[in-house]
Amino acid sequence: MNIDTQNIMKTYNRKSIVFEKGQGVWLFDDQGEKYLDFVSGVAVNCLGHSHPTFVNEMQKQVAKLTHVSNLYWTKEQVTLGKRLCNLSNLSSAFFCNSGTEALETALKIAKKHGQSIASDKNKVIVMEKAFHGRTIGALSLTFNNKYKDPFGSLLTDIVAVPINDITALKQIMDEKVCAVVIEPIQGEGGIYSLDASYLKASKDLCESNNALLVFDEVQCGMGRSGHVFAHQKKNIQPDVLCLAKGLGAGMPIGAVLVNQKADVLVAGDHGSTFGGNSLASCAGNIVLDHITKASFLEQVNESSAYLKEKLEQLNDSYDFLVEVRGEGLMLGLETKYLSKDIVSLAMDEKLLLIGAGEKTVRIIPPLVITNVEIDIFIEKFEKILNKLIEHKD
Repeated sequence: MNIDTQNIMKTYNRKSIVFEKGQGVWLFDDQGEKYLDFVSGVAVNCLGHSHPTFVNEMQKQVAKLTHVSNLYWTKEQVTLGKRLCNLSNLSSAFFCNSGTEALETALKIAKKHGQSIASDKNKVIVMEKAFHGRTIGALSLTFNNKYKDPFGSLLTDIVAVPINDITALKQIMDEKVCAVVIEPIQGEGGIYSLDASYLKASKDLCESNNALLVFDEVQCGMGRSGHVFAHQKKNIQPDVLCLAKGLGAGMPIGAVLVNQKADVLVAGDHGSTFGGNSLASCAGNIVLDHITKASFLEQVNESSAYLKEKLEQLNDSYDFLVEVRGEGLMLGLETKYLSKDIVSLAMDEKLLLIGAGEKTVRIIPPLVITNVEIDIFIEKFEKILNKLIEHKD
């Protein structure tokens, strides 16, 4: 690595590698080495790298308009908001710059909704293993204490319950709850799917207690599950839907979609200088052009089935592999070893991977992955598993 990084805060344990360009599911470093990308910018690069349509349309937009602030209207933002609402059966959209910001917005919506009913309607129910972001509000909703302990006291009235445990949810639910926040597929927590029955129970309990059901689809949304939105497979409608990551395919954008019940923010309640600017909104519209095509989602599901089959075969062949989890192209492979060790060994095979929890490898390639590229991944991954055996012996 030939660059001086001393002026960058040490907030990430970065690998000693500098990437210069990408093409499809491949990344190329400053030494010309080629890496298979199964991280996708942490589920961001849904169309892969340097997608020709994306590049062409974004270049046109840069030449026309990038930003004017939210003091005015732009066609790009209005179009994106209308399309997202039509696809989600929700009624209004707020645009920001990231998933964390989307969760902060949802939290403010929930708090204001609660306050409109009673001064003590402040409690928020979250899931064990949940990850919702790193700002103070979003961090308060996050379960793992390792992210929270360095920062002392956070928001109060946050209660965590086990996923898919309807009895536990019923026991904690009362009229003081303003929101239940759920990732339909947990990402950082280990790639765990929420059962349709649990989501239905959550919806019913929110309605009977006049609380908002908030779905965090920052990672699992935008086609990654094999549906435009992950909750559509379970046929459960949220009051608030948080999106980001794949929505911009590399451009920073987040979105919060609400129904009429949750449409409580008025002028002055919230804002975002850059949120939904013309360039980011253009990116969102390009993504929707692709992932709303039936053929695109069919390909995601076909790729998922093929990749799952290959992973299951590996799972059956190695006694230190535990379970394949996930939906669409958001998969996880739990092992008996630390995921960070597998991620490290993968670098030697020019394969980019990321962990999800302590012992689960997260597998989140671009949605445009082909079976040929999946075969290359499996070949590389099996080499890693064999190396892991050698290192542990």
